Amino acid sequence: MSNLIELQGQIEKLQKQANDIKAREFDKTVADIKAQMLAFGITAKDLTAKKTVGKGKGRAVKAVRVAKGVSGTKKPGKPVEAKYRGPAGESWSGRGLMPKWMKALVAEGKSKQDFAV
Repeated sequence: MSNLIELQGQIEKLQKQANDIKAREFDKTVADIKAQMLAFGITAKDLTAKKTVGKGKGRAVKAVRVAKGVSGTKKPGKPVEAKYRGPAGESWSGRGLMPKWMKALVAEGKSKQDFAV
């Protein structure tokens, strides 16, 4: 069984070998990437632009950030404060569809402003 000092020496040696290989192959790899980009007509702008996948013109199934690997999901925001409050304590932020309780009150002839908070 190797001791800690021997293992650290091996790690250093392997890291040096990895760095040497990376330095030798870097230029070739960059040239290969450039050739592929040229063959497919890819520009640097394409690597950071949103990519849409889907059928037909303008129909995007999913937007993906290619360069950053962002999943496209939204961050959860803060809940919106109630803008209207009903007689039974119901609340509505004023966003989205009007809730049933508010529709019923408006149908009775009352105004939304009567229930403004």
